[in-house]
Amino acid sequence: MRTWSGTKVPPKSWVGLGVIFVLLSAGSAPAQTAATPVSQSQGMPSEEAQAKLYQKLETQTAFLRKQSEAIKTAAKLIGPAVVHIEADVSNRRSLQHGQNGLVEEAGSGVIIKRGNKHYILTNRHVIRGASPENIRITLADQRMVHPVPLRVWEDPETDVAVMEIDAPNLVQARVGDSDAVEIGDFVLAVGSPFGLSHSVTFGIISAKNRRALQLGGTGVRYQDFLQTDAAINPGNSGGPLINLRGEVVGINTAIASNSGGSEGIGFAIPIKMFMQAAGQLIDKGKVDRAFLGVTLERRFDAAMADKLGLPRPMGALVKEIILDSPAAKAQLLPGDVVLAVENVPVLDDNHLVNLISFRKVGDDVSLVVFRDRKEITVTVHLAPRKDYDQQ
Repeated sequence: MRTWSGTKVPPKSWVGLGVIFVLLSAGSAPAQTAATPVSQSQGMPSEEAQAKLYQKLETQTAFLRKQSEAIKTAAKLIGPAVVHIEADVSNRRSLQHGQNGLVEEAGSGVIIKRGNKHYILTNRHVIRGASPENIRITLADQRMVHPVPLRVWEDPETDVAVMEIDAPNLVQARVGDSDAVEIGDFVLAVGSPFGLSHSVTFGIISAKNRRALQLGGTGVRYQDFLQTDAAINPGNSGGPLINLRGEVVGINTAIASNSGGSEGIGFAIPIKMFMQAAGQLIDKGKVDRAFLGVTLERRFDAAMADKLGLPRPMGALVKEIILDSPAAKAQLLPGDVVLAVENVPVLDDNHLVNLISFRKVGDDVSLVVFRDRKEITVTVHLAPRKDYDQQ
């Protein structure tokens, strides 16, 4: 992923996952000087006093231990559905771009069931360019999947990959509702950081709707990441991010890091967005994306909004209309601001691209448009993007 640079801070890289081990030297701790023994400074508790303290601690931590039990149950639920993935790829290009140029050689995945078949969800960059016979999948019980994946599908524009597998006694994860996730929700990240399979980390959703991340020429065009402070490291790519119901709400994909390791800023593809692409890959072998046919103003600022009569930048400002496109046929105009798609408020230009692209081709979609200082409703019949990509 592309390096950030600045004059006062070290470069920051978007990491899609390699390996760095850091050994902490026992000799690095400061030497201990003579100090007053605990028994002298605080007094040595009697057996009776110690028993009372244990009882006090038992009462005080009851709530925390109940929370811990919920986390342990969620981890037990998801663990058997998580797999370790290794792929042999010549000339692999990693998602890491930065200080060490490390290459990711392994990742994670999670098993789901769709219909009567089992599939592994993972990131495309984990298996990119590998033929099925060069992909090794290890289940939670240490079994290797044989035969190799029956089929493999990839979508570079979302970094989504799906593999069909067939093996006895597979355990599948439950898919949750990523739209219901809120900032502050507790989540667990599961995967194989640095090859340490089935590691579980705990944190919260720290932000939503992270888009326009500079992922270093990887072709990941459609972004709407969940951000989490649950530790995600090289090898976690493709592993699940789950809520406390044990449901998958995201697929861990990238981190922002100075060091190549976790610094508390990780990103996961929301499972709804992931499954929209994965479902089409399974059903049709490809992803067909809908097309509106507008060029958007990327620098829609407060001055532009004020001139148009809006209180602040909101929605997506149309800059140009593509000839004979759905937008042209619906009589959208340059200067229109698209405020909502099917009653979903548009947050910015990238959000509009996502909302349209993941609609079904041929859908009639209702848009709320701000024009001439008032809102109007326009219906657009969406066309396939591929029909316009060569124009």
